[in-house]
Amino acid sequence: QVQLAESGGGLAQAGGSLRLSCAFSGRTFSSYYMAWFRQAPGKERELVAGVNWSSATYYADSVKGRFTISRANAENMVHLQMNSLKPEDTAVYYCAARPGFLVVRDRPAYDFWGQGTQVTVSS
Repeated sequence: QVQLAESGGGLAQAGGSLRLSCAFSGRTFSSYYMAWFRQAPGKERELVAGVNWSSATYYADSVKGRFTISRANAENMVHLQMNSLKPEDTAVYYCAARPGFLVVRDRPAYDFWGQGTQVTVSS
């Protein structure tokens, strides 16, 4: 069984930065596509960024140029560096994993989820 444990998050001012990390355990990390989703109050959970074992990345248009996803296969870790934060980035951020190598934007495609970490950006 895959387990995902997020860390990071917290409070930042607009224009600031935060870094999220996700520790993966329980299966072969390189076999899984890793992603970060977020869910703001009253909104659906949406895919923010994803990365496969060869570090091919995907970004939602709303975060392109500001967020960077990376993975360290030797450490079973995935990170999300968030720069130039905006108040609209405020949400609970979730680490997610699915077997395979291709990006899938649909939430049900992801089999495993972390507990979520709150990111709040003040204006």
